[in-house]
Amino acid sequence: MQTAHLTIDPAFRVAPVRRRTFGAFVEHLGRCVYEGIYEPGHPRADDDGFRRDVLDLTRELGVTTVRYPGGNFVSGYRWEDGIGPKSRRPRRLDLAWHSTETNEVGVDEFMRWCRKAGVEPMMAVNLGTRGIAEALDLLEYCNHPSGTALSDLRVANGAKEPHDIRMWCLGNEMDGPWQTGHKTAREYGRLAAETGRAMRVLDRDLELVACGSSGSGMPTFGAWEATVLEETYDVVDYVSCHAYYEEKNGDLGSFLACSTDMEYFIRSVVATADHVGARLKSRKRIDISFDEWNIWYMSRFQAAEPPADWPVAPPLLEDHYHLADAVAFGGLLITLLRNSDRVTAASLAQLVNVIAPIMTEPGGRAWRQTTFHPFAQASRHAAGDVLRVEPVSPSYETAEYGEVPLLHAVATRSDAGVTVFAVNRSTDAPLSLEIDARALGRARITAATTLTDDDVYARNTADDPDRIAPRANPDVEHDPMRVLLPPVSWNVIHLA
Repeated sequence: MQTAHLTIDPAFRVAPVRRRTFGAFVEHLGRCVYEGIYEPGHPRADDDGFRRDVLDLTRELGVTTVRYPGGNFVSGYRWEDGIGPKSRRPRRLDLAWHSTETNEVGVDEFMRWCRKAGVEPMMAVNLGTRGIAEALDLLEYCNHPSGTALSDLRVANGAKEPHDIRMWCLGNEMDGPWQTGHKTAREYGRLAAETGRAMRVLDRDLELVACGSSGSGMPTFGAWEATVLEETYDVVDYVSCHAYYEEKNGDLGSFLACSTDMEYFIRSVVATADHVGARLKSRKRIDISFDEWNIWYMSRFQAAEPPADWPVAPPLLEDHYHLADAVAFGGLLITLLRNSDRVTAASLAQLVNVIAPIMTEPGGRAWRQTTFHPFAQASRHAAGDVLRVEPVSPSYETAEYGEVPLLHAVATRSDAGVTVFAVNRSTDAPLSLEIDARALGRARITAATTLTDDDVYARNTADDPDRIAPRANPDVEHDPMRVLLPPVSWNVIHLA
């Protein structure tokens, strides 16, 4: 049997655990909003039409922030369509997802949902078909107390207190040719800078996110960030990263190592941002908002024909995740935590139905997908400080990333103890993990759970919602501390 080792030492501190790492994303896409968070006719709908079962699962998931309303959708969105009496709201064609948007849910409804879910809103402005004036109008509507036309309109629409949204995305994926209003890096950088400066005049305490690359494989990757940050460095606080991964051509080994690309992505963007800062002779540091990430079988979506008509909330991007997806997903979470010194916000895309940890039936049940569990466990147990652990691990060869360690891990430490999050990437063999925790004194393993199954492609369904769920790991030894990690598994180990 192969063995891996890691050492836990409080001196190996990376950064505090960033609660915004556990953000999510709600876009007007498919059934994410309609039949997802909002379904007035559902038996468990509240007085505002929000599904209580989805709210309960959102709280259980541990989501801290939610990015809204897009995504590609935002680049054609008129925010004014979604306020005021619902009977007067216009229906619009959404070019991004070839759908009809009813505008039953808009900014005021979203903010009510955020308060019920206990999450912080993260708002995106349309810099595709609109610009500075419309962004300022939305900001005034949301954040100004009263006494102006737009703030008084918000009050008249039932929101007496300002929404007080702190975090704002300056557009979405403007490097992508698929984006309505796609721009060059220089065009976008100038627009984002002028929009951000104007927004800060209205509300100087905002946190602003500039669009980075839509993926590390984009032909403009690196050059895009450099040019955009040359224009926006003194205005923004974050540059975004977006990344999606899928198993390709049955290559499970490469898929389980996809966090290798995320690590490369993060380090490359950090290096670019710091290089621009040095050239500008700035002591300011730009952080990363990894505000779209997930497992997404994008190739299936790209191969599908768009609908001939313009349906309302059609089922789109409804991937049904299996165990291997959840383990690869857990590896991505570990990478985000390992880079908490620079990745200080992130958004899992998306929350409900659309490539989501939560699935719903119209008028019926809601259940947890396999990917729900790594996110919920990390959000619940990652606290205090992130500790760098550099495992000594056997490796294996992948077609996509070369030689990769079997073990991918991170640890966090708080007053309650230490939690290790670990993935065994082996497709066919358990891995014995030995933990050196001498620096913690008399610490012992108090609990260990594993997410695994004999069938790596097993899924949860509405009829069998707990097929894949964390179970107690019985293979734990205390002297020396050792835990047996099953093949293709996500593991959480507690020490105190």
